[in-house]
Amino acid sequence: MRFGDFQSLCTDTPSYPWCNLFYRQLLRASPSTLRGISAEREAAPVGINPNCGIPRLNHEGSLSNIANIAACGVSVFFVVFLIFVCNRRKAAVGRIELRSLLILYLITLPLQLVTTGSLLEQGSTALVAVTAVHAGAVVALFWSLLANAIVATQIVEDGTLSSLVPFHIFTAITLGVGIYISLDIALGVTNAVGGISNPPESLRSIALFVLTSIWPAFCAVAYLLIMAYIVLRVLNETRPMWYYILAATLFVLSQLAWFLLSRVICKGSNSKIDGSFVATLLETAAVGVLYLAWKSITEETWDDDGYYPSYPS
Repeated sequence: MRFGDFQSLCTDTPSYPWCNLFYRQLLRASPSTLRGISAEREAAPVGINPNCGIPRLNHEGSLSNIANIAACGVSVFFVVFLIFVCNRRKAAVGRIELRSLLILYLITLPLQLVTTGSLLEQGSTALVAVTAVHAGAVVALFWSLLANAIVATQIVEDGTLSSLVPFHIFTAITLGVGIYISLDIALGVTNAVGGISNPPESLRSIALFVLTSIWPAFCAVAYLLIMAYIVLRVLNETRPMWYYILAATLFVLSQLAWFLLSRVICKGSNSKIDGSFVATLLETAAVGVLYLAWKSITEETWDDDGYYPSYPS
């Protein structure tokens, strides 16, 4: 498998959302590549010729990806609660930026529900459009994560125009880039990004792979390193660092659940559910722990070490 190939991911990872883009690409340029359960659009699951996949709603008695739909629903209510309690901490450093991060994550949940839910017909324009917005939202979400770490350094004062204007400009740019590249892959407006993979079954897009895999990993690692510096060196504390370590662990476990556990659950349940719901719950738990970590470093006092005016509550 070459760098940027999605073939293995779309075959071996049930409910991998970006495969919706390649299904449309193959449908317009190489329909013969679609075989087996992917050949019948009305019933095709998420994926390209998947080893295991959840059939579309109402086909073969399918309830769609009901477990992940429920997980997304529960996560929506939890994140709304986090936004509410975050908004109440009026004087805390980075409150507006963290709230924006939570809102972006909230937006990804209903999008994920649709793109992984086996609800819409594969290859349909509606599914392609929602998947493109989902990809853009994920790219913007991880920029927001990195931006929150930058704001925590207090290089620029949080909540001011010098912080919020670049924050929202880059959020819009990353959102737009993700949507454009995703739509180009599916609809083939240009050959530079949206051209058919060579060979077609390789499902290759370096741009999409960088945006949906490399970029999130880079932002997550950079965020952890920056926050480790702030907590351990600037604040000279260890307790909040455990929150960040726990959040990172939950995020890694969510990815392992998606890529390694998903097919096992899919086959074990006879294509009724897969591991996407486990990944969703773990990702949401990671977001919740990030809120606790932020709350812990914006308290008024730090045991007996005194008051840190840069981090009031």
